[in-house]
Amino acid sequence: MVLPLGEAAEWLLPGLKQAAEERVVGYGLDQSAQMGPVISPESKLRIEGLIDEGMVEGAKILVDGRGASIPGYEKGNFIRPTVLVDVPSQGKLAQTEIFGPVLGVMPMATLENAIEWINQCAYGNMAYIFTANGTAARQFRYETQAGNIGVNIGVAAPMAFFPFTGWKNSFFGDLHGQAQDAVDFFTQKKVVVERWPEAWSRQF
Repeated sequence: MVLPLGEAAEWLLPGLKQAAEERVVGYGLDQSAQMGPVISPESKLRIEGLIDEGMVEGAKILVDGRGASIPGYEKGNFIRPTVLVDVPSQGKLAQTEIFGPVLGVMPMATLENAIEWINQCAYGNMAYIFTANGTAARQFRYETQAGNIGVNIGVAAPMAFFPFTGWKNSFFGDLHGQAQDAVDFFTQKKVVVERWPEAWSRQF
């Protein structure tokens, strides 16, 4: 979900539209492909169903990626990049982790409004802000309830030496993947407690 503030949507939407339309979709091992298929036929149906539901809720299609057909791979599970605008903030499309090439645009009046919407979501995988304002960046990083925060960088997943810190319903379990958490997950720990009175010998 993209939450442009104030007048930002006016110049952001044309760029998003162009980027989505120019993205090369194809077989993942083709050198020219920039984006491959979704994982299964069921996933394709689920994602396209969410797009349909979003439109019923009132969202408008800016770029429609449904019904994609890739020459030579007509039976593949392809969905082209899809961009929807005016997505209702409490609709299913806005409140679901889609795991597909679908981008919703939901303009916000202020940064506080955007942070409030992010924090009310059931999921907290990641959130990022693009800004030239250091105060806004600081407010975002401290107040936003998400496990991976990006400032002027889109963070799909951190580098291997950082833990993958999804929050809320974007995480299950008690240890995160990667980094020290991953080491702990595969480590069988042992605790040894000893007491050696001074009168006893402790020779090795």
